[in-house]
Amino acid sequence: MTTKPELNLGSHLVPGLAAVALFAVMAAVFLTASFPEPQGFANDASVVASIGYAMFDLDFGGISSESFLVAFEIIDIVLVAALVGAVMLARREPGTTTVKLVSDGGRRLRETLSKAENGETEDES
Repeated sequence: MTTKPELNLGSHLVPGLAAVALFAVMAAVFLTASFPEPQGFANDASVVASIGYAMFDLDFGGISSESFLVAFEIIDIVLVAALVGAVMLARREPGTTTVKLVSDGGRRLRETLSKAENGETEDES
């Protein structure tokens, strides 16, 4: 028999009201925000080339921008560190064996557990 769900007003009421209030504040901020008119780019300016020049702090681009060289180098160091860490975690230690996955869907484990519950041993079967 199915029953109707009941509203539990226990410890979930205060965080729920806080989430609704935060949503209302953020919605009001986003809906009332004013944005300036978009500037666009000149017709003869290459956006891709200007991004590349800005990334490496070169003053050749047709679009003026700030330098991203420091951010580029920080991202480079973080990605190299992540790659080295992944290789170190994936490397096998000498003298260890590989672990094989259970490919029978746990059937052998279920049989062993049911035999243990019934008081049987491995030799009886």
